[in-house]
Amino acid sequence: MNKIGIIFSREYLSRVKKKSFLLTTIGVPLVIMVFYALIIYLSLSDSDEKQKIAVIDEAGLLSTITDRPKSSTELVFIKNESEASFLKKYKTDGYDYFLYISNDSTSKKRYHLHSSSAASLTTMSDIEDLINNAVRNKQLIANGVDPQFFDKATAEVELENTIDTEKGARQNFAGISYAVSFGCGFLIYMMMVIYGTQVMRGVTEEKTNRVAEVMVSSVKPFQLMMGKILGIGAVGLTQFGIWIILLLSMQSILPFLFPDLMQQVSSGAVEGQSEKMAVVAEVFNGFSSLPITKIILSFVFYFLGGFLTYASIFAAVGSVVSEDQQEAQQLVFPVLMPIIIGFVIMSKAVNDPNSTEAVFGSIFPLTSPIVMMGRITYDVPLWQMATSMLLLVLSFFFFTWITAKIYRTGILMYGKRPGWKEMIKWGFRKS
Repeated sequence: MNKIGIIFSREYLSRVKKKSFLLTTIGVPLVIMVFYALIIYLSLSDSDEKQKIAVIDEAGLLSTITDRPKSSTELVFIKNESEASFLKKYKTDGYDYFLYISNDSTSKKRYHLHSSSAASLTTMSDIEDLINNAVRNKQLIANGVDPQFFDKATAEVELENTIDTEKGARQNFAGISYAVSFGCGFLIYMMMVIYGTQVMRGVTEEKTNRVAEVMVSSVKPFQLMMGKILGIGAVGLTQFGIWIILLLSMQSILPFLFPDLMQQVSSGAVEGQSEKMAVVAEVFNGFSSLPITKIILSFVFYFLGGFLTYASIFAAVGSVVSEDQQEAQQLVFPVLMPIIIGFVIMSKAVNDPNSTEAVFGSIFPLTSPIVMMGRITYDVPLWQMATSMLLLVLSFFFFTWITAKIYRTGILMYGKRPGWKEMIKWGFRKS
């Protein structure tokens, strides 16, 4: 065990001391947090600039509108002017846009927006909504229906989902649950591929440089493999731990950055908020309703279980590969297939967490680290969690036992290109 610890320290320290590790571990999360803080700020801040839109409405269409435009938009109706005559004036009169509505219903340019520069997508969408609403109201009036009565009769329904558990009821935010589940599953998928590949490359480099020959003279091949796997796995946990600390730190400074928002979120006052404020508040309420402790602990377990299982297989592949990268790609493809399949099942599990594929994928040990994290926010039954964890642990011991034999044979073999059939024979061969 002492020799495994020495190799563990070497692998761990050689990676965490690199500038690239510090950059990706600290720099990237900070950039992401600043980015999201900027999004929140821009979402909450309203533009002070008003857009003046001159309107010549020959059809009298906008006289029927019931929904007035946003406060940042001002409509000014122009009388006794034509499109051709006013086209030369609207810029000098201080208008940003000139909306012309023709009385000819057969004209292709019945609705025409003039501007000195390209109109934004938001502006185009707002004006189109305004015209569509006016057309709808005109048709309702023509059929004897009051537009205001129609608006009240067709109010949008907001469905709330309350989860009733033995610990009490809690509100479910489907969008937040989906995002967190998919994000956790995707992160497990990426980390397993990235760190597993690092294990394979590290073993291949040591074999190519003949370093492994020197090391196995003082340590057993199994100790060399385990030290390398545990060291690289600890790097991943360190990275994840720093991310958690940074995220919690961000949460603690949010009340100082956005005091009004956090006060409204804590009081639960959503009614009467602006639309943007309500959306941001709902996001924060959604995150607060999630079982954060369960998610973090499950993430750590499934990352460790999945990484240790696959890292041993990656190490076995690296031990039989020389400098030929094409050979490495051919051998590693069968290893990546269950990971890719797990990601595909997880993509479906976040939408249908209780489907047969989702349940099977979250229990089968080669896909459970990814798929189970895709279901983690949906109250997975305890027996499924327990079965999944037990099988993952047993899978780790099984694959470590098999791949250790492959590693012991392959790390000192040169000049021969064994395939998976021969490698499996090494794994089940008696010592």
